[in-house]
Amino acid sequence: MSALHQRTVEELSRALEAKEISSQQIVQSCFERISETEHLGCFLHVDETNALRAAQASDDRRAKGEKLSALDGIPVALKDNHMTLDMPTTAASKIIKDLQSPYEATVTRKLREAGAIILGKTNMDEFAMGSSNEHSAYQTVRNPWNTECVPGGSSGGSAAAVAARQVPLSLGTDTGGSIRQPAAMCGVYGLKPTYGRVSRQGIIAFASSLDQVGPFARTPKDLAALLDIIAGYDPLDSTSAQVEAPRYSDELLPKVEGLRIGIPKEYFGEGLQGEVRDRIEQAVDSLKEAGAIVTGVSLPHTKYALSTYYLIATAEVSSNLARYDGIRYGARIEDRDLRKMIARTRSAGFGAEVQRRIVLGTFVLSAGYYDAYYGKAQKVRTLIRKDFENVFDSADVILTPTSPFTAFPLGSKTSDPMSMYLSDICTLAVNLAGVPGLSVPIGFSDAGLPIGAQLIGPWFKEKSLLQVAQYFEENLSISAKSPKL
Repeated sequence: MSALHQRTVEELSRALEAKEISSQQIVQSCFERISETEHLGCFLHVDETNALRAAQASDDRRAKGEKLSALDGIPVALKDNHMTLDMPTTAASKIIKDLQSPYEATVTRKLREAGAIILGKTNMDEFAMGSSNEHSAYQTVRNPWNTECVPGGSSGGSAAAVAARQVPLSLGTDTGGSIRQPAAMCGVYGLKPTYGRVSRQGIIAFASSLDQVGPFARTPKDLAALLDIIAGYDPLDSTSAQVEAPRYSDELLPKVEGLRIGIPKEYFGEGLQGEVRDRIEQAVDSLKEAGAIVTGVSLPHTKYALSTYYLIATAEVSSNLARYDGIRYGARIEDRDLRKMIARTRSAGFGAEVQRRIVLGTFVLSAGYYDAYYGKAQKVRTLIRKDFENVFDSADVILTPTSPFTAFPLGSKTSDPMSMYLSDICTLAVNLAGVPGLSVPIGFSDAGLPIGAQLIGPWFKEKSLLQVAQYFEENLSISAKSPKL
C-alpha cells in the first residue's frame, strides 16, 4: 500500500468510502510529508490543529453516512492571497504580514462547506507579481524535480506542493499564466477557468480584469472534482458570470476523435526550446493517431500580447495597491509628514518587483499618457479577443506550449525583468481574452524537467479541455511519475 500522501484524490475518496482509511490519517500523512520536504519552501502557513479537527468532523460525518461531497475529508492548500478567518493572509508581502481577515473568500467558504480540509497557505510571488516565485518576501520556492530550479510563478507554492505530494489539491490565481506556467514547470495539471467562472470575492487583487482563481491537481479527474466545488455564480462578485456550471467530473472521457484542434503558428517561433517543441509535436502526432483533426490556425495579434498585458496589468496594479498606504490597514512606518509616512511605508513594505509595476502603472495612467498607452492597450485587447473568436469558428480546442522553456535555474533571470516577463509569453493572451486555459504535463526534458502543453478553449468550455487532458493522462501517464526528493 502506497503512502497516503502519494495517492490521488480519486484513490483517497474510494478508500474513504470503503472505510479503509480515515481523513485524519490522510491529513497526518500530508503534514508529515510537508515536514520532510520543508526545504522546498512551499508553505507560508500551516494549520495542523484546525485541519485535524476538521478531519475528525469529516470522519464523524462519514460514519453517520452524511458525506458532504466527493471532497469531504480531502486536503486542499490555498495560495496565500485567499482570505481565511483562521490563518493570516499575507500575499507573501511584508506590508500586510499581520493581516487577519474579517471574512473568508467565497472559494474558501465553498471548500469548507464541501468538507474539504484546508491545510494551510502556499508561498507565492508577492501580490502574485512574478514568474518564478523568487519574489516572495519570506522565502523562495524550489522546484521538486530539481531544487536548483524555480517552480514557476506566481502560484509556484501551490504547484510545487502538489508535485511534491505534500497535498493532493491546491488553489492558485492566474493573471497572466500564474497557474498554467508553474503547473507546466512542476509537471502537474493547472487550470485557469473562463473569467467569471470562479468567484474572486475575498481574493487579494492584482489586476482585477485579468485575475482568475483555478485548481492544481495530479490528474484531470482530481482537477474536475475541485472545479465542481468552486465554480459557479457568486452574487458577492460583480465580475462573476451568471452562466450555469456543469458537473465537470461527470463522464470525463478521453474524447478526441473528430475533435478539431488548432495549432497557432505564432506560438512556435524563435525562443521556443527545442525539447519543448519536440514534446509538443509528439503530443500532436498522438492526437492525430487517435482521430483528432489537427489544422494550422493564426492568432495574428498574439505578438502584441506581452506589451498589452503589461500596460493593462500594471495600470490595475497601480489602482489596486493604492490602498496599502499605512493609514487604513497593514504595516506603517511612522513619520510626522503624511507623504513621507506613506512613501516610507510603501518603500519598506513592497518588494522591488511590486514597486516596479506600481511605478509603470502610475505612469501609463498619468495625464497625457492615458490614451497613448492604457487606452490603446484596451483596443488591442479587443483585437486579441476577436482573434480567438475567429479561430473557434473552425477549431474546438487550441494547443500551444505552456511555457517556451523548462524550469530555469534560481537567480538566472532576477536581474533581467524582460527575460522574466517572457516566461509567460504563451499564456498572456488567454487572460486578455478571458478564455479558459489548461496546462497538461506531456513529458520531460533530457535533464528530467517537466514539459507542459496548453489547451485553450472557447468561453465556458472547460469540460472540453478536461476531456483532452484525460486522453493525455490515459496515454502518457505522466502523473504516475513523482520527483525523487
